[in-house]
Amino acid sequence: MARVNTGGQRTTDFGYAEVSWEEKARRVRGVFDSVADRYDLMNDLMSGGAHRLWKQFALALTGLRPGGRALDVAGGTGDLAAGLARQVGSEGLVLLTDINAAMLARGRDRLIDAGLVGNVHCVQADAERLPFRDASFDCVTIGFGLRNVTDKPAALASMRRVLRPGGRLVILEFSKPVLPGLDVIYDLYSFRILPLLGRLVANDADSYRYLAESIRRHPDQQTLLAMMQAAGLEDCRYHNLTGGIVAVHVGHRY
Repeated sequence: MARVNTGGQRTTDFGYAEVSWEEKARRVRGVFDSVADRYDLMNDLMSGGAHRLWKQFALALTGLRPGGRALDVAGGTGDLAAGLARQVGSEGLVLLTDINAAMLARGRDRLIDAGLVGNVHCVQADAERLPFRDASFDCVTIGFGLRNVTDKPAALASMRRVLRPGGRLVILEFSKPVLPGLDVIYDLYSFRILPLLGRLVANDADSYRYLAESIRRHPDQQTLLAMMQAAGLEDCRYHNLTGGIVAVHVGHRY
């Protein structure tokens, strides 16, 4: 969360470190520049393939119909965007956005390889300042990206702004385990196994250590729900998946 240090500089979390807003943006960019080429493989290894099921659950909550318009924010390598494209069909439109050029290029290439070219476009964009007109989309999604955003309230407000009346925001993100004893096992995995996988598979333990730390710094289920409501979203709710390791939050603009 954002703070101000004794020198009047805005600071925030980068994992467990406290850095300036500008420094966090630079460091997050460095992390995803580093992991982009192995991001999909690492997702499979880290989650045992469960991330695919989590994304399918999130896609089931979009409410999209053929001909709809959807925006995938911080969309990375394009898994959610691909699902959205299939939901809206050839008459619809999906925009895949990411602030990181390497991740966006990877997502564009994967979408092309999947034959999803007619109704999907890629735009490099900042979640906090989306460069789209008000009320442009029927659904906005963000999957495993919100925790890397420096100014989360600004991003939530920006995503609400571009929603059409009746549209919905779907947030898929790591959260706080709710099953008794799961947090101990999860901590062991996150801080011992995950950096080891990062070193062995991607030759980058530090980036994956940051990812584990960023999950712990991310708002829990109820806190994020309150933040969505503060941004003007209505009828907000969430669904815990895998014992709360992951949660899907949904909010509407009416």
